Amino acid sequence: MSEHRIRLEYRPIAELIPYEGNAKKHPPEQIQALVRSFNAFERIVPAGIDAKGHLIYGHGRILAAKARGDTDFPCVVIDHLSETQRRAFVHADNLLSRSDTDEDLLRSEMISLQAAGFDVSLTGYDPAGLQLGGEPTAPFWGEVEAESTEAFESFKARYAHKLTTDDVYTPDNIYEAVLHWARAHYELGEAQIVRPFYPGGNYQAADYPAGCVVIDNPPFSILSEICAWYEERRIQYLLFAPGMTLFSINSGRSHYLPVGAPVFFPNCEATISMSFVTSLGQYRIELCPELYQAMDAANRENLAALHKELPVYAYPDAVACVTMNRLCKYGQALQILPEAACFIRALDAQRDAGKAIYGGGFLLSEKAAAEKAAAEKAAAEKAAATSWPLSERELALIATLGEAGDG
Repeated sequence: MSEHRIRLEYRPIAELIPYEGNAKKHPPEQIQALVRSFNAFERIVPAGIDAKGHLIYGHGRILAAKARGDTDFPCVVIDHLSETQRRAFVHADNLLSRSDTDEDLLRSEMISLQAAGFDVSLTGYDPAGLQLGGEPTAPFWGEVEAESTEAFESFKARYAHKLTTDDVYTPDNIYEAVLHWARAHYELGEAQIVRPFYPGGNYQAADYPAGCVVIDNPPFSILSEICAWYEERRIQYLLFAPGMTLFSINSGRSHYLPVGAPVFFPNCEATISMSFVTSLGQYRIELCPELYQAMDAANRENLAALHKELPVYAYPDAVACVTMNRLCKYGQALQILPEAACFIRALDAQRDAGKAIYGGGFLLSEKAAAEKAAAEKAAAEKAAATSWPLSERELALIATLGEAGDG
């Protein structure tokens, strides 16, 4: 039997990639419960990922960490599984991690913890069900309200319509690029275009005139169901689809455009590799570089506009935030002792404006602040300096220097 070793790493949450085929649901109530657990016990159960950051297990824990405002998470890196094994293990772990509970033993344990003064609701069970002879305890999801933070309220709003939009709203210029390409490529002429997917909408109740074509970005969680519904009614479609699971959509019965164009979606602050599933055309699989180029150009426009609109904050020397990592690029070392730093999430002036330090920060002692300022000044001077490269001739000349005195 071979032995595969795993390793534990802290990974930025923004770089982790959820598995779009994960069938396990994570309702907001569960996320609230996990946030409370993190606050009580810290993050002691890691998520599982492959070497590229694809989530294998721990989707709910990652959502809770995002809701709490965390920027990284402990992850077990599992790099010996093939892509097929990784996908299969997601479902195996969801099922095999379930088991029955010895309710009498559980009740005894909870009562013992309660008698020791511990808040047993932090375990995920309802204290109201812990009386001797009472009914078995139940998970408290939906019964105990987690602390309300700005990050969590943003999280709830972001996922409020997940079943109808899957948290994605297509930027207008991206959609127009796809529509323009589709009309030309498939010779759609003046065919009526239908967009039935919007917050609160029901695509099955939409009006589909004869000869129409559906071109839209549907909820990925029910994409196979959508394709089958359209095909049963002979409604033509060209639908945005997740690139990594493209060919599995509709069990291979549709036509597939593996475009893989990166699209940044502002409403969920994520970049997703987009491909398409369609009933149009004669090919089972078709690569379309013109479509990629059109989408990529539109996405670059959006990113450029976004960066122009981002506010730029300047912090006092006595504040350290994660952007100080740029000092490494310019060779500036800096060490700050624990007693010289006090963790903060926002300055008082920011709280009054409803803002915060992204990723948190530290207040520094006067000495540490001075050292940080000196390092930043040195880095700025190095960044501003013009660096002239050496030519091949000069490099060859350098290689000969010192030879006459050698030996």
